[in-house]
Amino acid sequence: MSLRLVSWFLLLFFLNVFKHEVPAAESVLSASKTLVWGPGLEANVVLPARFFYIQAVDSSGKNLTTSPGEKTFEVKIVSPVEQFTRIWIQVLDRKDGSFLVRYRMYATYTDLHIHILLKNKHAAKSPFILKGPVYHEGCHCPQPSGSVWEAHMHCPQSFPQIDRDLSLLTSVDPDRNAQEIPQRFGQRQSLCHYTIKDNKVYVKTFGEHVGFRIFMDAILLSLTRKVRLPDFEFFVNLGDWPLEKRKPTEKIHPIFSWCGSNNTRDIIMPTYDLTESVLETMGRVSLDMMSVQANTGPPWPEKNATAFWRGRDSRQERLELVKLSRAHPDFIDAAFTNFFFFKHDESLYGPLVKHVSFFDFFKYKYQINIDGTVAAYRLPYLLAGDSVVFKQDSGYYEHFYNELQPWEHYIPIKADLGDLLEKIQWARDHDEEAKKIALAGQQFARSNLMGDSIFCYYYQLFKAYAKLQVTEPKVRKGMELVEQPADDLFPCHCHRTMVKDEL
Repeated sequence: MSLRLVSWFLLLFFLNVFKHEVPAAESVLSASKTLVWGPGLEANVVLPARFFYIQAVDSSGKNLTTSPGEKTFEVKIVSPVEQFTRIWIQVLDRKDGSFLVRYRMYATYTDLHIHILLKNKHAAKSPFILKGPVYHEGCHCPQPSGSVWEAHMHCPQSFPQIDRDLSLLTSVDPDRNAQEIPQRFGQRQSLCHYTIKDNKVYVKTFGEHVGFRIFMDAILLSLTRKVRLPDFEFFVNLGDWPLEKRKPTEKIHPIFSWCGSNNTRDIIMPTYDLTESVLETMGRVSLDMMSVQANTGPPWPEKNATAFWRGRDSRQERLELVKLSRAHPDFIDAAFTNFFFFKHDESLYGPLVKHVSFFDFFKYKYQINIDGTVAAYRLPYLLAGDSVVFKQDSGYYEHFYNELQPWEHYIPIKADLGDLLEKIQWARDHDEEAKKIALAGQQFARSNLMGDSIFCYYYQLFKAYAKLQVTEPKVRKGMELVEQPADDLFPCHCHRTMVKDEL
Protein backbone atom coordinates (compact mmCIF):
# COMPACT_ATOMS: atom_id res chain seq x y z
CA MET A 1 0.00 0.00 0.00
CA SER A 2 1.46 3.38 -0.96
CA LEU A 3 2.35 5.97 1.67
CA ARG A 4 -0.21 8.40 0.20
CA LEU A 5 -3.00 5.79 0.55
CA VAL A 6 -1.99 5.07 4.16
CA SER A 7 -2.11 8.81 4.87
CA TRP A 8 -5.63 9.02 3.45
CA PHE A 9 -6.81 6.07 5.57
CA LEU A 10 -5.35 7.62 8.72
CA LEU A 11 -6.93 10.99 7.92
CA LEU A 12 -10.36 9.41 7.37
CA PHE A 13 -9.99 7.40 10.59
CA PHE A 14 -9.19 10.48 12.69
CA LEU A 15 -11.93 12.55 11.07
CA ASN A 16 -14.42 9.76 11.81
CA VAL A 17 -13.29 9.51 15.45
CA PHE A 18 -13.45 13.28 15.84
CA LYS A 19 -16.89 13.40 14.26
CA HIS A 20 -18.33 10.76 16.61
CA GLU A 21 -16.51 11.44 19.86
CA VAL A 22 -16.22 15.25 20.00
CA PRO A 23 -19.71 16.78 19.86
CA ALA A 24 -20.15 20.15 18.19
CA ALA A 25 -20.86 23.07 20.54
CA GLU A 26 -24.46 23.27 19.31
CA SER A 27 -25.26 19.66 20.20
CA VAL A 28 -24.65 20.22 23.93
CA LEU A 29 -26.98 23.20 24.06
CA SER A 30 -30.33 22.71 25.72
CA ALA A 31 -33.43 24.26 24.13
CA SER A 32 -35.50 23.82 27.30
CA LYS A 33 -32.84 25.33 29.61
CA THR A 34 -32.13 28.32 27.34
CA LEU A 35 -32.97 31.62 29.06
CA VAL A 36 -35.00 34.30 27.26
CA TRP A 37 -36.03 37.64 28.79
CA GLY A 38 -36.37 41.36 28.09
CA PRO A 39 -38.77 44.21 27.31
CA GLY A 40 -39.28 43.13 23.69
CA LEU A 41 -41.41 40.23 24.95
CA GLU A 42 -44.02 42.62 26.38
CA ALA A 43 -46.73 44.18 24.22
CA ASN A 44 -46.92 47.39 26.30
CA VAL A 45 -43.23 48.29 25.98
CA VAL A 46 -43.31 50.38 22.81
CA LEU A 47 -39.82 51.31 21.58
CA PRO A 48 -38.44 52.38 18.18
CA ALA A 49 -36.55 49.06 18.14
CA ARG A 50 -37.80 46.47 20.60
CA PHE A 51 -35.29 44.03 22.06
CA PHE A 52 -34.82 40.97 24.24
CA TYR A 53 -32.02 38.61 25.24
CA ILE A 54 -31.19 34.93 24.80
CA GLN A 55 -28.67 33.16 27.04
CA ALA A 56 -27.35 29.88 25.68
CA VAL A 57 -27.32 27.13 28.33
CA ASP A 58 -25.85 23.63 28.02
CA SER A 59 -27.57 20.38 28.98
CA SER A 60 -26.03 20.46 32.47
CA GLY A 61 -27.68 23.86 33.13
CA LYS A 62 -24.48 25.89 32.75
CA ASN A 63 -24.53 29.27 30.97
CA LEU A 64 -22.19 29.44 28.00
CA THR A 65 -19.60 32.22 28.24
CA THR A 66 -18.34 32.07 24.66
CA SER A 67 -20.24 32.19 21.40
CA PRO A 68 -21.82 28.92 20.22
CA GLY A 69 -22.02 30.51 16.73
CA GLU A 70 -23.99 33.48 15.47
CA LYS A 71 -26.55 31.32 13.65
CA THR A 72 -27.31 29.18 16.72
CA PHE A 73 -30.78 30.63 17.32
CA GLU A 74 -33.42 31.39 14.73
CA VAL A 75 -36.07 34.00 15.57
CA LYS A 76 -39.35 34.36 13.71
CA ILE A 77 -42.04 36.92 14.57
CA VAL A 78 -45.47 36.44 13.04
CA SER A 79 -49.00 37.66 13.51
CA PRO A 80 -51.56 34.86 13.23
CA VAL A 81 -54.12 37.18 11.64
CA GLU A 82 -51.76 38.73 9.05
CA GLN A 83 -50.35 37.08 5.96
CA PHE A 84 -47.22 39.26 6.04
CA THR A 85 -45.53 40.90 9.01
CA ARG A 86 -43.55 44.06 8.30
CA ILE A 87 -40.92 43.45 10.94
CA TRP A 88 -37.14 43.62 10.56
CA ILE A 89 -35.37 41.22 12.94
CA GLN A 90 -31.67 40.99 13.82
CA VAL A 91 -30.10 38.40 16.11
CA LEU A 92 -26.89 39.95 17.46
CA ASP A 93 -24.24 37.61 18.85
CA ARG A 94 -22.63 39.25 21.89
CA LYS A 95 -19.83 36.63 21.82
CA ASP A 96 -20.24 35.89 25.55
CA GLY A 97 -22.83 33.12 25.26
CA SER A 98 -25.70 35.60 25.05
CA PHE A 99 -27.58 37.13 22.12
CA LEU A 100 -29.42 40.41 21.77
CA VAL A 101 -32.44 40.15 19.48
CA ARG A 102 -33.81 43.42 18.16
CA TYR A 103 -36.72 44.05 15.88
CA ARG A 104 -38.32 47.12 14.37
CA MET A 105 -42.01 47.02 13.52
CA TYR A 106 -43.31 49.04 10.60
CA ALA A 107 -46.99 48.35 11.31
CA THR A 108 -49.22 47.60 14.29
CA TYR A 109 -50.48 44.05 14.90
CA THR A 110 -53.39 42.50 16.76
CA ASP A 111 -51.11 39.86 18.31
CA LEU A 112 -47.53 38.75 17.81
CA HIS A 113 -46.01 35.33 18.24
CA ILE A 114 -42.25 35.26 18.81
CA HIS A 115 -40.68 31.90 17.91
CA ILE A 116 -37.16 31.24 19.20
CA LEU A 117 -35.73 28.06 17.74
CA LEU A 118 -32.65 26.02 18.50
CA LYS A 119 -32.18 23.37 15.80
CA ASN A 120 -35.91 23.57 15.02
CA LYS A 121 -36.83 23.07 18.69
CA HIS A 122 -38.59 25.81 20.63
CA ALA A 123 -36.20 27.41 23.15
CA ALA A 124 -37.27 28.35 26.68
CA LYS A 125 -41.00 29.17 26.69
CA SER A 126 -41.21 29.85 22.95
CA PRO A 127 -43.46 30.80 21.32
CA PHE A 128 -43.86 34.00 23.34
CA ILE A 129 -47.26 35.55 22.68
CA LEU A 130 -47.70 39.32 22.80
CA LYS A 131 -51.41 39.91 23.13
CA GLY A 132 -52.34 42.97 21.14
CA PRO A 133 -52.70 45.48 20.05
CA VAL A 134 -48.92 45.63 19.63
CA TYR A 135 -48.13 49.18 18.46
CA HIS A 136 -45.29 50.23 16.21
CA GLU A 137 -43.18 53.34 16.84
CA GLY A 138 -45.21 55.54 14.52
CA CYS A 139 -48.52 54.80 16.21
CA HIS A 140 -50.05 57.68 18.16
CA CYS A 141 -51.71 55.96 21.12
CA PRO A 142 -50.56 57.46 24.42
CA GLN A 143 -51.15 55.62 27.69
CA PRO A 144 -53.30 58.09 29.71
CA SER A 145 -51.74 57.11 33.05
CA GLY A 146 -48.07 57.95 33.52
CA SER A 147 -47.74 55.58 36.48
CA VAL A 148 -49.16 52.69 34.42
CA TRP A 149 -46.73 53.51 31.59
CA GLU A 150 -43.79 53.60 34.05
CA ALA A 151 -44.83 50.22 35.45
CA HIS A 152 -45.06 48.73 31.94
CA MET A 153 -41.60 50.15 31.14
CA HIS A 154 -40.13 48.89 34.45
CA CYS A 155 -38.75 52.38 35.10
CA PRO A 156 -36.62 52.76 38.24
CA GLN A 157 -38.09 54.59 41.22
CA SER A 158 -35.84 57.57 40.52
CA PHE A 159 -32.70 58.76 38.77
CA PRO A 160 -30.17 60.37 41.14
CA GLN A 161 -29.09 62.97 38.56
CA ILE A 162 -32.66 64.24 38.18
CA ASP A 163 -32.94 64.58 41.95
CA ARG A 164 -29.62 66.45 42.08
CA ASP A 165 -30.50 68.84 39.26
CA LEU A 166 -34.00 69.70 40.46
CA SER A 167 -33.00 70.03 44.14
CA LEU A 168 -31.65 73.52 43.26
CA LEU A 169 -35.14 74.69 42.27
CA THR A 170 -37.74 75.35 44.95
CA SER A 171 -40.33 76.27 42.31
CA VAL A 172 -40.68 77.07 38.60
CA ASP A 173 -42.67 80.05 37.36
CA PRO A 174 -43.42 79.56 33.62
CA ASP A 175 -44.68 83.18 33.27
CA ARG A 176 -41.50 84.69 34.71
CA ASN A 177 -39.24 82.29 32.80
CA ALA A 178 -41.03 83.10 29.52
CA GLN A 179 -40.02 86.75 30.00
CA GLU A 180 -36.61 86.53 31.64
CA ILE A 181 -34.88 83.61 29.90
CA PRO A 182 -35.20 84.96 26.31
CA GLN A 183 -33.98 88.38 27.56
CA ARG A 184 -30.98 86.82 29.28
CA PHE A 185 -29.96 84.14 26.75
CA GLY A 186 -32.12 84.60 23.62
CA GLN A 187 -29.81 86.78 21.53
CA ARG A 188 -26.45 85.16 22.28
CA GLN A 189 -27.46 81.49 22.54
CA SER A 190 -29.45 78.92 20.59
CA LEU A 191 -32.57 78.17 22.60
CA CYS A 192 -35.92 76.47 22.20
CA HIS A 193 -38.91 77.36 24.33
CA TYR A 194 -41.27 74.38 24.48
CA THR A 195 -44.76 74.03 25.87
CA ILE A 196 -46.43 70.66 26.23
CA LYS A 197 -50.17 71.25 26.43
CA ASP A 198 -52.84 68.54 26.15
CA ASN A 199 -50.04 66.20 25.09
CA LYS A 200 -49.23 68.37 22.05
CA VAL A 201 -45.80 69.92 21.46
CA TYR A 202 -45.38 73.66 20.78
CA VAL A 203 -42.09 75.48 20.21
CA LYS A 204 -40.51 78.88 19.66
CA THR A 205 -36.82 79.23 18.77
CA PHE A 206 -34.29 81.90 19.72
CA GLY A 207 -30.88 82.49 18.19
CA GLU A 208 -29.40 81.69 14.79
CA HIS A 209 -28.28 78.06 15.08
CA VAL A 210 -31.34 76.02 15.97
CA GLY A 211 -30.86 72.99 13.70
CA PHE A 212 -30.31 70.70 16.69
CA ARG A 213 -33.92 71.31 17.59
CA ILE A 214 -34.75 68.22 15.47
CA PHE A 215 -33.46 65.91 18.24
CA MET A 216 -35.62 67.53 20.91
CA ASP A 217 -38.67 67.60 18.63
CA ALA A 218 -38.17 63.90 17.86
CA ILE A 219 -37.96 62.67 21.46
CA LEU A 220 -40.94 64.80 22.54
CA LEU A 221 -43.08 63.53 19.65
CA SER A 222 -42.03 59.95 20.32
CA LEU A 223 -42.83 60.26 24.04
CA THR A 224 -46.22 61.88 23.45
CA ARG A 225 -47.15 59.01 21.12
CA LYS A 226 -46.49 56.57 23.98
CA VAL A 227 -47.66 58.31 27.17
CA ARG A 228 -49.61 61.39 28.13
CA LEU A 229 -47.14 63.99 29.37
CA PRO A 230 -48.12 66.55 32.01
CA ASP A 231 -48.60 70.16 30.86
CA PHE A 232 -45.32 72.04 31.31
CA GLU A 233 -43.04 74.70 29.79
CA PHE A 234 -39.28 74.53 29.55
CA PHE A 235 -36.26 75.99 27.77
CA VAL A 236 -33.70 73.81 25.96
CA ASN A 237 -30.14 74.92 25.26
CA LEU A 238 -29.14 73.65 21.80
CA GLY A 239 -25.45 74.56 22.16
CA ASP A 240 -22.57 72.48 23.47
CA TRP A 241 -21.82 74.38 26.66
CA PRO A 242 -24.17 74.45 29.66
CA LEU A 243 -25.44 77.99 30.35
CA GLU A 244 -26.67 78.65 33.89
CA LYS A 245 -23.63 79.95 35.81
CA ARG A 246 -25.44 81.54 38.72
CA LYS A 247 -24.84 80.16 42.19
CA PRO A 248 -27.59 78.18 43.96
CA THR A 249 -28.07 81.16 46.32
CA GLU A 250 -28.94 83.39 43.33
CA LYS A 251 -32.06 83.26 41.17
CA ILE A 252 -31.38 80.26 38.93
CA HIS A 253 -33.10 79.99 35.58
CA PRO A 254 -34.02 76.39 34.68
CA ILE A 255 -32.24 75.52 31.44
CA PHE A 256 -32.28 71.98 30.02
CA SER A 257 -28.99 70.91 28.42
CA TRP A 258 -27.41 67.77 27.01
CA CYS A 259 -24.25 68.23 29.06
CA GLY A 260 -23.57 69.47 32.57
CA SER A 261 -20.50 70.93 34.26
CA ASN A 262 -19.23 71.49 37.77
CA ASN A 263 -19.49 75.26 37.23
CA THR A 264 -23.07 75.40 35.90
CA ARG A 265 -26.57 74.55 37.14
CA ASP A 266 -28.28 73.29 33.97
CA ILE A 267 -30.79 70.42 34.09
CA ILE A 268 -29.22 67.49 32.25
CA MET A 269 -30.88 65.26 29.65
CA PRO A 270 -29.40 62.29 27.76
CA THR A 271 -27.22 63.71 24.95
CA TYR A 272 -28.70 64.38 21.53
CA ASP A 273 -26.33 61.72 20.17
CA LEU A 274 -27.56 58.99 22.52
CA THR A 275 -31.17 60.16 22.08
CA GLU A 276 -30.95 59.97 18.28
CA SER A 277 -29.26 56.57 18.40
CA VAL A 278 -32.22 55.25 20.43
CA LEU A 279 -34.83 56.79 18.12
CA GLU A 280 -33.05 55.69 14.96
CA THR A 281 -31.87 52.20 16.00
CA MET A 282 -32.26 49.98 12.92
CA GLY A 283 -32.98 53.23 11.08
CA ARG A 284 -30.54 55.80 9.80
CA VAL A 285 -27.79 55.39 12.43
CA SER A 286 -25.23 52.61 12.33
CA LEU A 287 -23.78 53.17 15.82
CA ASP A 288 -26.17 52.58 18.69
CA MET A 289 -26.17 50.85 22.06
CA MET A 290 -27.28 47.57 20.51
CA SER A 291 -25.09 47.36 17.41
CA VAL A 292 -21.95 48.01 19.44
CA GLN A 293 -22.68 44.97 21.64
CA ALA A 294 -22.33 42.69 18.62
CA ASN A 295 -19.11 44.32 17.42
CA THR A 296 -16.72 44.22 20.37
CA GLY A 297 -13.74 42.88 18.46
CA PRO A 298 -11.63 39.83 19.27
CA PRO A 299 -11.66 38.10 22.68
CA TRP A 300 -9.76 39.91 25.44
CA PRO A 301 -6.49 37.89 25.18
CA GLU A 302 -6.30 38.60 21.44
CA LYS A 303 -6.80 42.37 21.70
CA ASN A 304 -3.89 44.73 21.11
CA ALA A 305 -2.51 45.89 24.51
CA THR A 306 -2.22 49.51 23.32
CA ALA A 307 -4.38 52.49 24.31
CA PHE A 308 -6.37 53.67 21.30
CA TRP A 309 -7.91 57.02 20.33
CA ARG A 310 -9.18 58.70 17.16
CA GLY A 311 -11.04 61.99 16.82
CA ARG A 312 -10.82 65.67 15.99
CA ASP A 313 -8.76 68.48 17.50
CA SER A 314 -11.46 69.99 19.72
CA ARG A 315 -9.35 70.40 22.89
CA GLN A 316 -5.75 71.16 23.87
CA GLU A 317 -5.43 67.86 25.76
CA ARG A 318 -6.17 66.01 22.54
CA LEU A 319 -3.10 67.64 21.00
CA GLU A 320 -1.10 66.52 24.03
CA LEU A 321 -2.44 62.99 23.59
CA VAL A 322 -1.26 62.82 19.98
CA LYS A 323 2.15 64.19 21.06
CA LEU A 324 2.32 61.54 23.80
CA SER A 325 1.43 58.86 21.25
CA ARG A 326 4.33 59.87 19.03
CA ALA A 327 6.74 59.73 21.94
CA HIS A 328 5.39 56.36 23.17
CA PRO A 329 3.92 54.47 20.18
CA ASP A 330 4.23 51.18 22.05
CA PHE A 331 1.79 52.51 24.67
CA ILE A 332 -0.61 54.75 22.73
CA ASP A 333 -2.05 54.80 19.21
CA ALA A 334 -3.69 58.25 18.92
CA ALA A 335 -4.20 60.37 15.80
CA PHE A 336 -6.51 63.02 14.35
CA THR A 337 -9.08 62.27 11.67
CA ASN A 338 -10.05 65.93 11.30
CA PHE A 339 -8.56 69.38 12.00
CA PHE A 340 -10.82 72.33 12.74
CA PHE A 341 -9.99 74.14 15.98
CA PHE A 342 -6.18 74.11 15.74
CA LYS A 343 -5.82 74.18 11.97
CA HIS A 344 -2.67 76.33 12.21
CA ASP A 345 -1.02 73.45 14.14
CA GLU A 346 -1.82 70.77 11.58
CA SER A 347 1.81 70.51 10.51
CA LEU A 348 2.80 69.77 14.14
CA TYR A 349 0.11 67.20 14.93
CA GLY A 350 -0.78 65.85 11.49
CA PRO A 351 -0.93 64.28 9.08
CA LEU A 352 -4.56 63.31 9.33
CA VAL A 353 -5.33 59.60 9.31
CA LYS A 354 -8.28 57.86 7.70
CA HIS A 355 -11.48 57.46 9.63
CA VAL A 356 -11.61 54.17 11.57
CA SER A 357 -14.90 52.33 12.06
CA PHE A 358 -15.94 52.65 15.70
CA PHE A 359 -16.29 48.89 15.91
CA ASP A 360 -12.58 48.55 15.02
CA PHE A 361 -11.70 50.48 18.19
CA PHE A 362 -12.37 47.26 20.09
CA LYS A 363 -9.39 45.53 18.53
CA TYR A 364 -7.59 47.34 21.36
CA LYS A 365 -7.81 46.55 25.09
CA TYR A 366 -7.59 50.15 26.23
CA GLN A 367 -9.88 53.01 25.11
CA ILE A 368 -9.05 56.64 25.96
CA ASN A 369 -12.06 58.87 26.62
CA ILE A 370 -11.01 62.51 26.51
CA ASP A 371 -13.20 65.63 26.42
CA GLY A 372 -14.00 67.39 23.17
CA THR A 373 -15.64 70.82 23.27
CA VAL A 374 -17.50 69.40 26.30
CA ALA A 375 -17.87 65.79 27.48
CA ALA A 376 -17.02 63.26 24.76
CA TYR A 377 -20.40 61.78 23.81
CA ARG A 378 -18.82 58.48 22.74
CA LEU A 379 -18.50 57.19 26.34
CA PRO A 380 -21.77 55.14 26.36
CA TYR A 381 -20.59 53.21 23.29
CA LEU A 382 -17.04 52.74 24.62
CA LEU A 383 -18.44 51.30 27.85
CA ALA A 384 -20.72 48.94 25.90
CA GLY A 385 -17.72 47.30 24.24
CA ASP A 386 -15.46 44.94 26.14
CA SER A 387 -12.34 47.08 26.28
CA VAL A 388 -11.44 48.97 29.44
CA VAL A 389 -12.02 52.74 29.34
CA PHE A 390 -9.44 55.24 30.55
CA LYS A 391 -11.61 58.24 31.41
CA GLN A 392 -10.12 61.69 31.77
CA ASP A 393 -11.00 63.56 34.96
CA SER A 394 -13.37 66.26 33.74
CA GLY A 395 -15.60 69.08 34.90
CA TYR A 396 -18.16 68.06 32.25
CA TYR A 397 -20.63 65.22 32.60
CA GLU A 398 -23.50 63.43 30.88
CA HIS A 399 -26.68 62.33 32.64
CA PHE A 400 -25.17 59.06 33.91
CA TYR A 401 -21.56 60.01 34.80
CA ASN A 402 -22.23 60.49 38.50
CA GLU A 403 -23.35 56.85 38.80
CA LEU A 404 -20.05 55.57 37.39
CA GLN A 405 -17.37 54.59 39.89
CA PRO A 406 -13.64 54.99 39.14
CA TRP A 407 -11.70 51.72 39.34
CA GLU A 408 -15.01 49.84 39.14
CA HIS A 409 -16.40 50.90 35.75
CA TYR A 410 -13.36 52.70 34.29
CA ILE A 411 -9.74 53.60 35.01
CA PRO A 412 -9.44 57.31 35.92
CA ILE A 413 -6.70 59.48 34.41
CA LYS A 414 -5.74 63.05 35.31
CA ALA A 415 -7.20 65.96 33.33
CA ASP A 416 -3.72 66.85 31.99
CA LEU A 417 -3.06 63.17 31.10
CA GLY A 418 0.01 63.28 33.36
CA ASP A 419 -0.54 59.74 34.65
CA LEU A 420 -1.79 58.10 31.45
CA LEU A 421 1.39 56.12 30.71
CA GLU A 422 1.56 54.96 34.32
CA LYS A 423 -2.10 53.82 34.24
CA ILE A 424 -1.58 51.93 30.96
CA GLN A 425 1.39 50.17 32.54
CA TRP A 426 -0.78 49.33 35.57
CA ALA A 427 -3.41 47.78 33.27
CA ARG A 428 -0.74 45.72 31.50
CA ASP A 429 0.61 44.50 34.84
CA HIS A 430 -2.88 43.74 36.21
CA ASP A 431 -4.58 42.19 33.19
CA GLU A 432 -7.31 40.30 35.07
CA GLU A 433 -8.26 43.38 37.09
CA ALA A 434 -8.37 45.51 33.94
CA LYS A 435 -10.60 42.93 32.27
CA LYS A 436 -12.90 42.93 35.32
CA ILE A 437 -13.23 46.73 35.10
CA ALA A 438 -14.00 46.45 31.37
CA LEU A 439 -16.80 43.93 32.05
CA ALA A 440 -18.25 46.03 34.90
CA GLY A 441 -18.36 49.06 32.59
CA GLN A 442 -20.00 46.95 29.91
CA GLN A 443 -22.61 45.68 32.37
CA PHE A 444 -23.35 49.25 33.50
CA ALA A 445 -23.99 50.32 29.90
CA ARG A 446 -26.19 47.28 29.20
CA SER A 447 -28.25 47.91 32.34
CA ASN A 448 -28.53 51.72 32.30
CA LEU A 449 -28.09 53.13 28.79
CA MET A 450 -30.46 51.14 26.59
CA GLY A 451 -33.52 52.68 24.92
CA ASP A 452 -36.02 51.81 27.66
CA SER A 453 -33.83 53.58 30.27
CA ILE A 454 -33.51 56.68 28.07
CA PHE A 455 -37.30 56.97 27.66
CA CYS A 456 -37.78 56.47 31.40
CA TYR A 457 -35.23 59.19 32.15
CA TYR A 458 -36.91 61.78 29.93
CA TYR A 459 -40.37 60.98 31.27
CA GLN A 460 -39.35 61.11 34.94
CA LEU A 461 -37.42 64.35 34.38
CA PHE A 462 -40.43 66.03 32.74
CA LYS A 463 -42.84 64.69 35.37
CA ALA A 464 -40.73 65.92 38.29
CA TYR A 465 -40.09 69.31 36.63
CA ALA A 466 -43.81 69.82 35.87
CA LYS A 467 -44.63 69.38 39.57
CA LEU A 468 -42.47 72.40 40.44
CA GLN A 469 -44.54 74.81 38.31
CA VAL A 470 -46.47 77.48 40.21
CA THR A 471 -48.29 79.09 37.26
CA GLU A 472 -50.21 77.53 34.40
CA PRO A 473 -48.12 76.50 31.33
CA LYS A 474 -49.33 78.33 28.21
CA VAL A 475 -49.02 78.14 24.44
CA ARG A 476 -47.38 81.54 24.05
CA LYS A 477 -47.31 84.05 21.23
CA GLY A 478 -45.00 82.98 18.41
CA MET A 479 -45.11 79.27 19.29
CA GLU A 480 -45.83 76.78 16.53
CA LEU A 481 -47.30 73.30 16.79
CA VAL A 482 -44.79 70.52 16.15
CA GLU A 483 -46.80 68.06 14.07
CA GLN A 484 -46.62 64.32 14.52
CA PRO A 485 -45.19 62.72 11.36
CA ALA A 486 -47.85 61.37 9.01
CA ASP A 487 -48.08 57.58 8.97
CA ASP A 488 -50.30 57.18 5.92
CA LEU A 489 -48.69 53.94 4.75
CA PHE A 490 -49.38 51.94 7.93
CA PRO A 491 -51.92 53.86 9.98
CA CYS A 492 -52.91 52.40 13.33
CA HIS A 493 -56.18 52.55 15.22
CA CYS A 494 -55.61 53.41 18.85
CA HIS A 495 -57.79 51.21 21.03
CA ARG A 496 -57.74 53.86 23.78
CA THR A 497 -59.30 56.45 21.45
CA MET A 498 -61.90 53.92 20.34
CA VAL A 499 -62.89 53.10 23.92
CA LYS A 500 -63.17 56.79 24.72
CA ASP A 501 -65.34 57.40 21.63
CA GLU A 502 -67.64 54.53 22.51
CA LEU A 503 -68.14 55.93 25.99
